[in-house]
Amino acid sequence: MMPDPLPADATRVRPSEQTTELRPHQDAVAALGSVALNALMGTCRYQREGVEHYDQFWRQGRPVIFTLWHGRLLPCTHFHRHQGVVTLISQHRDGEYITRVVRRWGFTAVRGSTTRGGLDALRELIQHVRGGRSLAITPDGPKGPREKMKPGPVLIAQRTGAPIIPVVSGASRASYFGGWDRFMIPHPFARLRIAYGEPVFVPRRAGEAEIQAIMDDVERRLGALMQRVDVPW
Repeated sequence: MMPDPLPADATRVRPSEQTTELRPHQDAVAALGSVALNALMGTCRYQREGVEHYDQFWRQGRPVIFTLWHGRLLPCTHFHRHQGVVTLISQHRDGEYITRVVRRWGFTAVRGSTTRGGLDALRELIQHVRGGRSLAITPDGPKGPREKMKPGPVLIAQRTGAPIIPVVSGASRASYFGGWDRFMIPHPFARLRIAYGEPVFVPRRAGEAEIQAIMDDVERRLGALMQRVDVPW
């Protein structure tokens, strides 16, 4: 059986309170990066489909677990800014730059990953969902493999009853950077397409085999949505 993600003897450090100190010039870079991204994304036009898959919960004040690939997070993150969403960001120094940007966009950043602070982050994310907050998680982050599911969103959905909402984004014109995730940055005045998939619920008593099957299903759904947003404009 899959081990319980919340053992009783786990440490209770709150990952979102953990920060990496940046030097003054690094802090300035983070601030300028936020301004530049706001200016860039402000020139783009959004087109969305499948909104009904999460809006039915949103209007009722019920949290959802947005699940998206790391390389396509920028349009989704910008669109859902200032909506009270909680997001998971790694504890590596690069994650501190991202944290400072998304906090300016109104997100709550929980610090952790599968390699550092993972158990504590999982605990805190579950607490946020139980408190009525929606999440945004990139299950292939922070280092890949690209577009391959890890169990975090499924375990949180199992513990909280909140639905997983697969979501992807595409752009009519964009640059794709050469890191592990091929991170997409739209070009100025690009048209952006965001597609949301049907909600996925995880039974409370799901065992290891069922958890794996759900992970595979969410991965397939994300792949199908990618094909839809990447069709020629």
